[in-house]
Amino acid sequence: MTLQQLRYAIEVAGCGSINEAAKRLFISQPSLSNAIKDLEQELGITIFDRTNRGITLSADGVEFMAHARQIVEQAELLEGRYKNKRRSTLHFSVSTQHYSFASEAFAALVEGSNEEEYTFTLRETQTYDIIEDVRTLRSDLGILYLCDRNARVMNKLFSDGSLKFTPLFNTQPHILIGVSHPLARRDAVKVDDLQAYPYIMFDQGENSSLHFSEELMNLPETARNIKVNDRATLSSLLAGTESYTIGTGILAAELDGSVLKSVPVETAELFTIGWITHKDRRPSRVAASYIDLLNDLVARRYFAANQFLF
Repeated sequence: MTLQQLRYAIEVAGCGSINEAAKRLFISQPSLSNAIKDLEQELGITIFDRTNRGITLSADGVEFMAHARQIVEQAELLEGRYKNKRRSTLHFSVSTQHYSFASEAFAALVEGSNEEEYTFTLRETQTYDIIEDVRTLRSDLGILYLCDRNARVMNKLFSDGSLKFTPLFNTQPHILIGVSHPLARRDAVKVDDLQAYPYIMFDQGENSSLHFSEELMNLPETARNIKVNDRATLSSLLAGTESYTIGTGILAAELDGSVLKSVPVETAELFTIGWITHKDRRPSRVAASYIDLLNDLVARRYFAANQFLF
């Protein structure tokens, strides 16, 4: 087993594809495949499960990858210190539901970084993929929510994937609407008030179960529904139509009050927004800094406005 093989395996895990990893490593696909197979044979385990849809880390592969990353990181630190080489590139990745506070904290992390080299990744993606990204160590953190409706399924996935959920804050659902929306002057709305308007939700692809829905409420079936994949499209539709979506109540700073508005929904339901990490992976210094930024931002932008006790 060599450091090169470990680096190859880490790149394949990050890309989720032998072909893509080979391109990034500037080697041929057969050479990379053989290197991975040799490593698996030497260790006597299957690191990657191969399917028609691509490759994913096996159960043994997840444990192996946690150790491999630590070994490579330590080796790079030693090389940088004693061989007078460039400092190793710092890696950090977050997978999240489409929350503006997650991207604002990420921007603050980038702005405050004094690292000479880094690769930071922010993936706003589908709920199931967030869990898979953290389970397979593609991402250091995942940000999503729990509620009575999805807790049993989600906690089972967390347990099976050796993941830990840490609460960030609790919230009641809010509608997000344009400032010219007919409901924009309300202090609160009822579910029945929403039936006349188009409902925008984030597309969950093949995993469209209510357990993976990103919207905080399970609303009665509506006649007009719009599915989107990114926040920019969502914001544009909310600003230009009489549509609405359901969110946490935290809006992007540049849109809050001038383009969009958040209005509480009258409901007894409570939702817990939080982050997940892999139990076998110790949070890095950068991950800890990002979590601190999340806490600070939420305290300033949400708790002060809503005055909830948590």
